[in-house]
Amino acid sequence: MRAVTVIPGKPGSVALTDMPEPPDEDGPVLVQTQAIGICGTDLEIINGEYGAAPPGQDRLVIGHESLGRVVQAAPGTGFGAGDLVVGIVRRPDPVPCPACAAGHWDMCTNGQYTERGIMGRHGYASERYRIRPEYLVAIDPALGPLGVLLEPATVVAKAWDHIEKIGHRAAWAPQKVLITGAGPIGLLAALLSVQRGYQTYVLDLVTEGRKPEMVHRLGATYFHSGELGEAAAEADIVIECTGYVQLLLEASPRNVRYRIMCLTGVSAAGAEATIDPGRLNRNMVLQNSVLFGSVNANRDHYVLAAEALARADRAWLADLITRQVPLGQWADAYARQPDDIKTVLEFPGTSP
Repeated sequence: MRAVTVIPGKPGSVALTDMPEPPDEDGPVLVQTQAIGICGTDLEIINGEYGAAPPGQDRLVIGHESLGRVVQAAPGTGFGAGDLVVGIVRRPDPVPCPACAAGHWDMCTNGQYTERGIMGRHGYASERYRIRPEYLVAIDPALGPLGVLLEPATVVAKAWDHIEKIGHRAAWAPQKVLITGAGPIGLLAALLSVQRGYQTYVLDLVTEGRKPEMVHRLGATYFHSGELGEAAAEADIVIECTGYVQLLLEASPRNVRYRIMCLTGVSAAGAEATIDPGRLNRNMVLQNSVLFGSVNANRDHYVLAAEALARADRAWLADLITRQVPLGQWADAYARQPDDIKTVLEFPGTSP
């Protein structure tokens, strides 16, 4: 079967290769891949910056944002032929650590987890894969191809889950939310914010085009770079989706107590910064504020994300997908274009 693979750590090794059929020991559910979403992690793996092949193998099948249709499922798995499904990315470590033992493998404390398409386990960018049912999530059939957005939505479903858990340490009545970045993660974070009834502000570099339009269609407010001050100063909740945190950390809250800031973007190491640590300390301590990072998701977050997508406007979700590339032109899917929000690699047999 065909699969998009790389030799981890070797730039330029990405290729559409022939791979063996998925072995039975991978799980009792056989899934035909419908589509794979492309994100920055895929590009980092292709560039040789990250990733690890399964033990004893040279190549890694990439792809962690998946959408598939069940071909075969053993009795008792809870799945049947024709089900539209998404595979969970992370697997708990074999020890397991206390978090993994509780099903919170996204919070693994010893780092021995594996991730499909990323670290130590083949991903979903193959024509077929096998999987155990506990790592498979059913999608509302009405979503159809839009189900490929589930995995990126889990990132912000987890962020919101943890924001709310932190917020409820005391009486809490947030009103305004600032989201930095209008890529797929930022826009999905805004969707979940609007669904919660908050006044939502989104900041991005562009001044016109699809991104501002998508924000306005949600009923949120769009700011471009240079207009951050007012929104940042008054936000009760901040979700950072770009990796550029300096402006947020320097922004002095205006009559805001108990601010919660969640970082989902990853900053480049070694970047110059002029953050005043004393000012940051003063802002955080005197305002009872919280700053935390969030990555990956567990099964509960997949369920929360699936519920959020099922409630969302289908036309709005469809406009998040800016390019759909057939497998025969796979290389084009991994070449970013200026207007991209979410690019999807389509596999043969995809339902219309």
